[in-house]
Amino acid sequence: MKPPAVKLKTLIDSETLARRVAELGREISEDYKGESLYICCILKGAFVFAADLIRHIDCPLRVDFMRLASYGNATESRGKVKITKDVELSFEGCHVLIVEDIVDTGYTMKFLVDRLKLHKPKSVRICAMLDKRSRREIDVPVDYVGFTIGDGFVLGYGLDYAEFYRDLSDICVMETP
Repeated sequence: MKPPAVKLKTLIDSETLARRVAELGREISEDYKGESLYICCILKGAFVFAADLIRHIDCPLRVDFMRLASYGNATESRGKVKITKDVELSFEGCHVLIVEDIVDTGYTMKFLVDRLKLHKPKSVRICAMLDKRSRREIDVPVDYVGFTIGDGFVLGYGLDYAEFYRDLSDICVMETP
């Protein structure tokens, strides 16, 4: 199977990404100094970001994964969220940090935060590589933001289009013809 033909423009290059991820790791380390942390990485888009981020966090941590679906093969969120892989580790009484690739309308994050709070964590915070605040329909606090971006469909650095392009080292925006 071949990837869909798209025209890409670099939005954030790999060096800029690496610097910002290191900064986020230092901020998180400072905020959770002396505490342990439960990282909930949202698959599939955040796996590259989470892998890089945890190497810059200087506190004891455990990592688990959830997979949520809201896009499918489309470029627009359908607004409905379904869990396709749930967490496996207990995190009751723990500080939870959700690591997400992109926060857009807010529906997915609201759903996820509400769901995780059912497990009675000590706290739940969000770290997003990308934040599309201009598209927010539901107010969710994003505690750690890599980059705020405008409209446009982005891929690379874990983000995909129809499951392709996750392997790009830069974050690119898909240009329309």
